Amino acid sequence: MVLLVTLINVTLILSKKMKERHFGPVWFIPGKNRGKYPCCHSLYIEDAGILIDPSSDRERLIQLRRDVPIKEIWLSHWHEDHRMYLDLFDDIPLCIMEQDAPPLSDLELFMDAYGVDEEYRKHWRPLFHGEFKFKLRKPDHFLQEGDWVDLGSTRVKIIPAPGHTPGHLALLFEEPDLLFMADYDLSSFGPWYGDVDSSIEQTIDSVNRLRNLSANTWITSHEQGVFETEPGKLWDHYLNVIHVRENKILSLLKTPKRFSELVDACILYGKPRKPDYYFKFGEKAHMKKHLEKLMKENRVFESDGRYFIQG
Repeated sequence: MVLLVTLINVTLILSKKMKERHFGPVWFIPGKNRGKYPCCHSLYIEDAGILIDPSSDRERLIQLRRDVPIKEIWLSHWHEDHRMYLDLFDDIPLCIMEQDAPPLSDLELFMDAYGVDEEYRKHWRPLFHGEFKFKLRKPDHFLQEGDWVDLGSTRVKIIPAPGHTPGHLALLFEEPDLLFMADYDLSSFGPWYGDVDSSIEQTIDSVNRLRNLSANTWITSHEQGVFETEPGKLWDHYLNVIHVRENKILSLLKTPKRFSELVDACILYGKPRKPDYYFKFGEKAHMKKHLEKLMKENRVFESDGRYFIQG
């Protein structure tokens, strides 16, 4: 019986493994564990030899480098789960939007961009030097918003999609009419907008901009990854996560609360999780963004370290 259960579990795991797929010159290279953090899905563009977001599967990327030419690395943005295996391509030119370049060049700037408290940095430093193999990189040139880039086998339009990060981009491939949306992944978790320069408002604007672009295939960086029919209600569900988080905050603030009490409510992750330096950081970062937005809209007020709503 134990052997049978083991075989069934292995079969289920294998059946869930995502397959590499080719859409004309655009190769979809799935990340481990369905591209969930700390991995993401990668793209490879034939002829141009461009690898986008090298954080999918280390063994597959090593094989890819051996089998096909890789002439440039493009990053959709600066986050660690999109550059985890960048060390395999130290000698390959690197491209990114200029707004997202500074965190690549220094680990302290990287943590500054996240807004990591000093109490957590002692945990982040070994994590990023170890698991993420953080090395200093400076882009060889910048991707320019709005440009159509001729890649030989296709053309691609560089579409600014800030909010997640200030230089987060999407890519619209003319052939095969494919939109790569990077970290606007339409997942049930919803958007991340907790960095110092992230923006809830820009996130909403960017997602709405992307949903209004025509395409036949939509690819995201995490989880399902490939959508071959228009995502439809998934756009609304994804953005509605923001409103659900906000409404939970407003409900809590019917009674004045300190910032720490909002963090401890675990609105982002649903329940306390470990380690604190990752999950509590995420809760703090997002509660701060929501409070900034709600106070700017005069829907939440603060007095003596407590936040509240009127009426």
